[in-house]
Amino acid sequence: MRRVTTSATSEDMVKAPANGWQTMKRVAPYLWPEGEAWVKRRVILALLLLLISKIVSVYTPWLYKVAVDALTGETGKDGVLLFGAVGLTVAYGFARMGSVFFGELRDWVFVRVGQRALRKLAYETFTHIHRLSLRYHITRKTGGLSRIIERGVKGVDFLLRFMLFSIIPLILELTMVSVIFALYYGLTYMAVVLVTIAAYVTYTFKITEWRVKIRKAMNDQDTDANQKAIDSLLNYETVKYFSAEAREAARYDRAMGLYEQAAVKTGQSLSMLNVGQNVIITTGLIAVMVMSAMGVQQGRFTVGDFVMVNAYMMQITLPLGFLGTVYREIRQALVDMGEMFGLLSQPAEIVDAPNAPDLKVPAGEIAFDNVHFAYDANRPILKGVSFTVKPGQKVALVGSSGSGKSTIGRLLFRFYDISAGSIRIDGQDIRQVTQTSLHRSIGVVPQDTVLFNDTVEYNIAYGNPDEGQEGVIRAAKAARIHDFVTSLPDGYAAKVGERGLKLSGGEKQRVGIARTLLKNPPILVLDEATSALDTQTERDIQESLNAMGQGRSVITIAHRLSTIADSDLILVLEAGEVAERGTHDELLALGGRYAAMWERQSAEEVEVAPEADGLGRAPAKG
Repeated sequence: MRRVTTSATSEDMVKAPANGWQTMKRVAPYLWPEGEAWVKRRVILALLLLLISKIVSVYTPWLYKVAVDALTGETGKDGVLLFGAVGLTVAYGFARMGSVFFGELRDWVFVRVGQRALRKLAYETFTHIHRLSLRYHITRKTGGLSRIIERGVKGVDFLLRFMLFSIIPLILELTMVSVIFALYYGLTYMAVVLVTIAAYVTYTFKITEWRVKIRKAMNDQDTDANQKAIDSLLNYETVKYFSAEAREAARYDRAMGLYEQAAVKTGQSLSMLNVGQNVIITTGLIAVMVMSAMGVQQGRFTVGDFVMVNAYMMQITLPLGFLGTVYREIRQALVDMGEMFGLLSQPAEIVDAPNAPDLKVPAGEIAFDNVHFAYDANRPILKGVSFTVKPGQKVALVGSSGSGKSTIGRLLFRFYDISAGSIRIDGQDIRQVTQTSLHRSIGVVPQDTVLFNDTVEYNIAYGNPDEGQEGVIRAAKAARIHDFVTSLPDGYAAKVGERGLKLSGGEKQRVGIARTLLKNPPILVLDEATSALDTQTERDIQESLNAMGQGRSVITIAHRLSTIADSDLILVLEAGEVAERGTHDELLALGGRYAAMWERQSAEEVEVAPEADGLGRAPAKG
C-alpha cells in the first residue's frame, strides 16, 4: 500500500489566528447565539447580577467606615448617624454576605451557558475533524492533536469563567473605587491608585508576553513527549519484538528532559513576575495609607476614613494580585484556543458540490474513465486508468506494490479527488453526489480490520445500528463467526480490546465482514482482505467473502491470485497503468505478467498455522 506523500504536516495545517482578539471573536457566538433567546437572557441576567455584586462590594467599606466613626464618636462628613454602631456593623455584615450571594447567584445563572458553549464547541471540533481528508489524518500526530483539542477546550472554559467574572468585575471595581477616591478624598488619591494600577498592569503584561514564549516552548515539549509515549504504547508489540524497551524509555526521557528545561525557565520567570508585582502593589498601598494617616493627624479625615481607605486598597489589591495569575492563564488560554480554532479553520479537502443530490444505485455499474491521480504532483500514481464493472460483476485488481491498486479503492470511496478523468456509478459522477450517500453505498473490507475497544456486538452493529441484535446475529452467522462468539464467556458482550487485539487476525476479519454484511451495500471493495492471514484462515474467510459478494458489484484488490481466479475480469496494474486485462484463463494464455505471477505463486510453499483466539480462550502459541 503506497504511503501518502505530502509536503504539509499536521502542525502546518493547525495554524492559530493572527491575534487574541480574533480568537475572542470566535468565542462570542457561543455566548450570544442566534435563535437561542434563553442563552441571551441568562447572559444578561448574569451581567446584571455581576453589577449588583460589585455595587454592594464597593459600598461595604463605606459601611465599615461609618461604623468605626460611630464607635469613635466622630461624624465626619457623614453627618448624624441614624443606625448606631451596632446597626451599621450588622449592615456591614449583610453587605459582605450580599456581595458573595449575588456573585454566586451570577455563577449559578451562567454555568448552564458556559457548559452549553463547551459542549457545542467540543461537538463542532469533533465533527470537523471527521470532515477533514484522509490526507490530513495520515499526516497528523494523534497525541499532539488530542492535546491541542484538550487544551483548547480548557482554554475556552477558563476564558468564560475568568474573563467574564474576574477581569470585567475587576475593571468595574477599580473604576468605581477610583471615582470614590476622587470625589471623597481628592484627585491625588485617585492619581496614586491609577498610577499603581497602570504600573502593575504594564509590568504584568510585559513580563507575561516574555513568559508566553517560554510557556509555548514548554507546551511544545509536552506535546512531543506525549506523542512519543502514545506512539510507543500503540506499538507495544513491536517494541517487545525488538527488545526496545530501554530505547523507547531513553527516547521518552530525552523528550522529558527538554520539557524539564522549559518548565524550570517557566517557574523561574514566574518568581520574577511575582516579586515585581508585589513591589508595585505594596508601594501604592503604602503611599495611599501614608497620605490618609497624615490627613487624620491634620484633622481633615476621621479614623473611619483611614480605615475605609485601607479597606478599599486591600479590596483592589487582592484581585490585582489575582490579576497576574488570571492574565497569564488568559494569555495562555488564548494561545491554546488559537491552535484549536486554527484546527477548526482548516478547510476540508473533499467537499460536496453545491446542492449535490444523493447517489442512486439501481444497478451498481462502476466506470473509471481515463482516471489520473497523484498524491504529490511530482509522483503520478494513476495514468489514465479505464475499466468498467458491470452490475453484479467481480473485478479484480492485481499488480506489484505501488502500482495503484489500493489507490483505486480510495478514489472510489472519494477519500481523494482525481486529477483528471471521471469515476461514475450508474452514470453519476461521484464528485457530483453527496459523500454520505456515496459512502452508504460502498462497503469496504480492508486488509487490516480495526475494531473499536468495545463489545463484539457493538463492532458488528456499527455497520447498521438500526438492525438490532437479531440483525447482528444474522450477519455474524453469514460471516461464520457466530459459533465462535457464542463460545466466549460473555458472548456478544465480550470486549475485543483496543483495535481488536484480543481477537486473532481471522476473527477480526470475520467481524469486519459481518458489519459490512449488516451495512448491506450494493457495491463492495475488498482491499487485500485476506493477504495478512495464513493460508487455511484465508480459505475459510474467502468462502465468507464469496458469499457476501453474491448479487453485488465487487472490486477485489488482491495479492494472492488464487483468491481472484474466478473473477469476471482481472486487471493487471503496472506503474499506474492497466498492463493486461481479461479472465484468469485469458491472462494465463497470454503468457504475460499475470501468467508469470501465477506461476511464481503456485510454486511457493505455504505453511498452514492455525491461530488461537484471544477472548476467554487459549492464547496463540508461538
